[in-house]
Amino acid sequence: MQYRRLGRSGLKVSEIGLGSWLTYGSSTAEETAQACIHQAYELGINFFDTSNSYPGAEDVLGRALKAYPRSSYVLATKLFFPQGPGPNDRGLSRKHIVEQCEASLKRLGTDYIDLYQCHRFDADTPIDETLRALDDLTAQGKILYAGVSEWSAAQIAEATAIGNILNLRPLISNQPIYNLFERYIEREDLILQCESAGMGLVVFSPLAQGVLTGKYKPGQTIPQGSRAANDQTNFVINSYLREDVLACTAKLADLAGELGYTLSQFALAWVLRQPQVSSAIIGSSRPAQIEENIKAIELSLSGDVLARVEDILAEVSGFAPLR
Repeated sequence: MQYRRLGRSGLKVSEIGLGSWLTYGSSTAEETAQACIHQAYELGINFFDTSNSYPGAEDVLGRALKAYPRSSYVLATKLFFPQGPGPNDRGLSRKHIVEQCEASLKRLGTDYIDLYQCHRFDADTPIDETLRALDDLTAQGKILYAGVSEWSAAQIAEATAIGNILNLRPLISNQPIYNLFERYIEREDLILQCESAGMGLVVFSPLAQGVLTGKYKPGQTIPQGSRAANDQTNFVINSYLREDVLACTAKLADLAGELGYTLSQFALAWVLRQPQVSSAIIGSSRPAQIEENIKAIELSLSGDVLARVEDILAEVSGFAPLR
């Protein structure tokens, strides 16, 4: 495994991280989830990402990681989405941040969270209130670093300016979606804004919900047992299951094969070509998937290969980013 600094902080995270969205605590049995988490750790993954909005995921992750020294891994979770029916059971108010941090600590079975992330931007709460609450939790030792997820360049710029004025500890990461089809972070200059703010990118869905594994073929039925065949987990992947996207995926798989790699390894290497990306977060329902995916760190893509990728991607138009 190789490791990169998270933004300009001193924290180092594995280039491949393990996430738990739509898998652990929900569609994947705990025994299998535990096997995946243990496999990831043994293969050098030290970055584990979850959220209080992923049902049961924090509990599963916390139980699995109990087997290892707490200092040996980086544990990340998030808050924002509703956790109850009340008006204060959501968002990024001081009340919700403090209460949900305590709840996540309990579910994770730990004394501190390495990276605590604002899952979305909260337009109903002043940014300074959110930043002060995160800074206070850091001063208390309940979190070590703070980050955000799916914030725009303008929102990050505003938060950075306010944090500097108030002399608060800086945000160190942003977690956007990023893969061969979802590239809004390039179009909106979000990469440059994060670099300017000293924030690393820990990107999610680098394999486009599994489409970039090559398991879904143009003109063929959806494989049984796959994420796309599960009505509990296919609400995102369905947007990728277009004939032009799948035809493009098949060409990308051929290109990856020419280099001696699988499509998933190629897709992860493409994401990691960006120096501002600190870690690409994968999901896994089988330990073997993790072993395959981490081989992406061995692959370096030449300028000629990247140009061929752009030619292939030009055949897919109008793909809307997930926001």
